[in-house]
Amino acid sequence: MLGDIIIPALLLGGMGLLFGLGLGFASVKFRVDADPRLTLIRDALPGANCGGCGYAGCGAFAEAALKGEVKPSGCPVGGKKSADKICAVLGADFETPEHKRAFVRCGGCHGNREILYNYTGLQDCTAIVQLPGGGPKSCAYGCLGAGGCKAVCKFGAISVSDGAAAVNPDKCTAWGLCVKACPKKLITMVPYENRVLVNCHSKDAGRNVRKNCRVGCIGCKLCEKACKYDAVHVRNNLAAIDYKRCVQCGACALKCPSKCIITY
Repeated sequence: MLGDIIIPALLLGGMGLLFGLGLGFASVKFRVDADPRLTLIRDALPGANCGGCGYAGCGAFAEAALKGEVKPSGCPVGGKKSADKICAVLGADFETPEHKRAFVRCGGCHGNREILYNYTGLQDCTAIVQLPGGGPKSCAYGCLGAGGCKAVCKFGAISVSDGAAAVNPDKCTAWGLCVKACPKKLITMVPYENRVLVNCHSKDAGRNVRKNCRVGCIGCKLCEKACKYDAVHVRNNLAAIDYKRCVQCGACALKCPSKCIITY
């Protein structure tokens, strides 16, 4: 009776010991030494694990950088400081990453837009955009003001006031999750240094824009004609600025009759 218990226990214990020894041998025999540069690259990153670089976290970005799959400047949070350290580890040429920031292309606060109907449900942009007209506000392209972008920003760079979101450029790290969070695709990345911006995203014809928003782009092309540097063009009823050509003279903003082109 006692043997019926002891013998199976000894057999299982022996098998466990053999498996353990086999795994130990295999771990030594087939060990792949990690590249010491991987740890150095990880240490050069801010450790936010935000995913703004397009990878799952800082560890995944470090592996991609080591393999040459991403540029050393690919971390928007670490910026130039991290890029310089990673370049030094990899022996790569130092590069200056373009400094960008997020911008919400909408000036439609409550004073500039009408409310078509009252909504008291879930305050979530992805839910509200499913409502008739794309939401309760008169402009179907405008900011819903529910703060989905604010919720994903870990750096406190986004605020929602009077029904519209806005980005504090000095706090923005350009990690990009706010861009993905906006169901109306209002948020875009712009050069940090450029202070002339089109504060509208409506593609409606001018006569319809006037009905829906007091500060919307009406596609009049006065901004385009005012620019001496061919930096402003109106396409699909909406003005757009070519930041590579723009010298920030502000002539387009001065000519804009609806004041949808703003300067900081």
